[in-house]
Amino acid sequence: MTSTSYHDERIAKMTFASVYPHYVTKVEKKNRTKEELHQIISWLTAYDDKKLQQLIEEKVTFEKFFNDATLNPNAHLITGVICGYRIEEIKNKLTQQVRFRDKLVDELAKGRKMEKILRVA
Repeated sequence: MTSTSYHDERIAKMTFASVYPHYVTKVEKKNRTKEELHQIISWLTAYDDKKLQQLIEEKVTFEKFFNDATLNPNAHLITGVICGYRIEEIKNKLTQQVRFRDKLVDELAKGRKMEKILRVA
């Protein structure tokens, strides 16, 4: 499945604050913790807990969230299918970065070991 420009624009305008509670609920339902969630987001973006809280309070868009982030150099190792999209084939950089995060959250919720989630080259 390929993303459309409408889909990419919609993702860019979504706020991190609007999906964050869903991430927390998803991982906690599977007996994982909010701290583990923050660890994977921090690994991907270099944001610490204080910065994540600030981004939530400011209701930043995904576009700003990722434009200001320092993406982990091993993020390209995140592959597979999430929400019907093969991550490594997504052309739009921002949409791909959002799907990187979605994939990490999904792996955490599925019980994957942290050392596998936090890819090492």
